[in-house]
Amino acid sequence: MKEKQLPHPYKGNTKVGVVGLGYVGLPVAVGFAEKYPVTGYDINQKRIEALKLKKDTTGEVTSEQLNNNNLTFTTDEKALKPCNFIIVTVPTPITEANTPDLSHLQKASAIVGSQLTEGDIVVYESTVYPGVTEDICLPILEAHSNLKAGVDFEVGYSPERINPGDKEHTFSSIEKVVSAQNDVALKKIDDMYRSILNAPITKAASIKVAEASKVVENTQRDINIALMNELFYMFHHMGINTFDVLKASSSKWNFLPFTPGLVGGHCIGVDPYYLIHKAKICGYESELMAAARKINDYMPTYLVNCITHTLIAKNICPSECHINVLGITFKENVPDLRNSKAVEIVNQLTTLGLSVAIYDPLADKEEAKDGYGLSLKSAEEIPPANMLILAVPHDEFLTMNTKDYLPFLKNNRDVIIFDIKNSLENKAFPDHIKVWTL
Repeated sequence: MKEKQLPHPYKGNTKVGVVGLGYVGLPVAVGFAEKYPVTGYDINQKRIEALKLKKDTTGEVTSEQLNNNNLTFTTDEKALKPCNFIIVTVPTPITEANTPDLSHLQKASAIVGSQLTEGDIVVYESTVYPGVTEDICLPILEAHSNLKAGVDFEVGYSPERINPGDKEHTFSSIEKVVSAQNDVALKKIDDMYRSILNAPITKAASIKVAEASKVVENTQRDINIALMNELFYMFHHMGINTFDVLKASSSKWNFLPFTPGLVGGHCIGVDPYYLIHKAKICGYESELMAAARKINDYMPTYLVNCITHTLIAKNICPSECHINVLGITFKENVPDLRNSKAVEIVNQLTTLGLSVAIYDPLADKEEAKDGYGLSLKSAEEIPPANMLILAVPHDEFLTMNTKDYLPFLKNNRDVIIFDIKNSLENKAFPDHIKVWTL
């Protein structure tokens, strides 16, 4: 059957729809709104109400950027009907068994499918394993639209590369990968992204290649950080400071600048499981990626063991100890608590009977309480403690003077600062404060 030539969307009559307005979707919507009318759709009524008030609780875009007449936010899926270029950016988390949870993507595909019209283009940006777009999403689009992909509408995939909290590498400046089910659709999708980005665009050989490329990006980081964490486990037993070792090693020109730390969030700590899952379906058991995930997931427990052993070595009874924690989100300079390893550390400490107080100027107190059972305090409410854990080094913490840390600690010889990411290496503390790092 001869391929139908669909109308090119980039002809001045383009209207963009963005489904999912989280860390990825909102910057995408704002980026396209610089040139096109954009309808941003999300099922979260609270999120939509905030965006209509020009407020982004994720901190990724400014009120000025949201004050754009090209932007419309809604929870009404019918508002997607006039859109002829639709981008899907919903979450793709994992289950408790560490397998892909595609429920958000499937529901979004059904919603988009119900509003599709002939000539539309649908581009997925959500991170998935190779095959999801064509084998799972595409059939849902067809079933709910009664249209045929490649004949009545077209599908593409362009992996998101948004780095939450990063104000330098933004949607408009990050090099993009695009792919589609055929060359005609690829040209249209490439033209659309090229029209609003200030960055190069790479055309992937296929949708599956593009899907795989995204998972590989984060898997590579996960494996390299796992190596650093395993080195920390080893050097800790040897009485060697891991950061001192890495500083010496980095004097070689081709040494890669990875460091040990907590690996959480909804990207690096999740995406490798998608590739592991797909490999298992194909009959291959991943060893290296699975080992990296095990090493990185163990870090909170290892750090809690270090904390309790340090207290005992100082003759401080853990059950009588009070600990203050600075930063509880999954990474610095973001308010997101999802899959935060700092939360795991706090939970393990409280399970052991330790008293813990948390201060995080970015995390939402209501979300922390309702979603994670955590009570966040203001800086003024934090009582002096035997130990201070700098778990997530937000910029606000790093710009503090040495004296600004003192109110969080008791004024005696037994106080300790656990600086997990070695963020305080250039600060000189009084002699009675011991600073511990990886």
